[in-house]
Amino acid sequence: MHGYLPINPTSTSSIFYAFYEAHNSTLPLSQTPLLIWLQGGPGCSSMLGNLYELGPWRVTESLTLQPNPGAWNRIFGLLFLDSPIGSGFSVAATPEEIPKDQNAVAEHLFVAITRFVQLDPAFKHRPIYITGESYAGKYVPAIGYHILNKNANLGVSERVNLAGVAIGDGLTDPETQVATHALNAYYVGLINERQKNVLEKAQLEAVRLTQLGNWSEATDARSKVLTMLEDMTGLATLYDYTRKVPYREDLVEKFLNIAEVKKALGVNESFVYEVCSDVVGAALHADVMKSVKYMVEHLVRRSRVLLYQGEYDLRDGVVQTEVWVKTMKWEGIEEFLNAERKIWRVNGEVVGYVQKWKSLTNVVVLGAGHLLPTDQAVNSQAMIEDWVLQRGLFQNVYKEKSIFVV
Repeated sequence: MHGYLPINPTSTSSIFYAFYEAHNSTLPLSQTPLLIWLQGGPGCSSMLGNLYELGPWRVTESLTLQPNPGAWNRIFGLLFLDSPIGSGFSVAATPEEIPKDQNAVAEHLFVAITRFVQLDPAFKHRPIYITGESYAGKYVPAIGYHILNKNANLGVSERVNLAGVAIGDGLTDPETQVATHALNAYYVGLINERQKNVLEKAQLEAVRLTQLGNWSEATDARSKVLTMLEDMTGLATLYDYTRKVPYREDLVEKFLNIAEVKKALGVNESFVYEVCSDVVGAALHADVMKSVKYMVEHLVRRSRVLLYQGEYDLRDGVVQTEVWVKTMKWEGIEEFLNAERKIWRVNGEVVGYVQKWKSLTNVVVLGAGHLLPTDQAVNSQAMIEDWVLQRGLFQNVYKEKSIFVV
């Protein structure tokens, strides 16, 4: 199921969606969770997630499709949204309508999600989990926060049934995250102390500009830090320091520009599909260094939050996440930071680590980079399923304390 969700009654702006129903739900359909996936960028298409990461099909080098053994729609409904408008197959009637901040992104997404739920009465009561990676480390908290605020003023029948949010390898609190790259690369052994010192100076400049509220300059300063790190290390990609070649995002772009594919998706054949839009990236340029940590703090009190990272990601990975989580203003943060980091196994094999306290869970996934489901499909599927259903290491142990009267 695919199509367009109009987001503005006075223009043609609309969000493209692709939906896959649960392949083998263990629950009645009316109770089967719905996952929504948002891509990062800013300006990248969720068709990358769909056809290269976690959808039921993967594009091959020969531009054919093969089944994905770790698809996230095995037991859940899975909705991909090309957001913001102007990215992927989504339509921005005018460049001025493209969001310039997270509030505008969230407003559009709220309209799109509400419209999607209205497509089928069976969607109405299904629990919704909003997921995404990278720059969606800002989109996911923004729409989650927006939903909670909107729901407070809506009748029960009009509310969005938000059950939780999940952020993979996310940029969420850029000011603290940008200050980690030098030490991270140094301790991995990729740069020496002199290079570390040079990189730290560049990081401090990005922090300084952020604190001054010079947003565009701060974004440029962060880009400079990452470019310097690339130049120092010679890595194929900072998204996974073990890769000899970058991720093949180009395969998705080539596949979706095939005329028959566009026709099958109901997209105008003259539409030139780009996996990432420079126009959307430019519209959100001044937004990049703005934090949404306060939105996560709000969500962790009123919902459930999953953070997960691939161990090889140098851009938005384990170190970059831990550093901002430590600074969260939340009454459970001390307990979370002191919680045991448990060894996570799938089929008897060590695949990562899970740290959890009440509504907050953090997962480190071994053998994965930034596009984590691409690298560890089956383990990412096990993670999302167990977190949503609160199974295994992801269960809420607080519910399960029983008092036995002998």
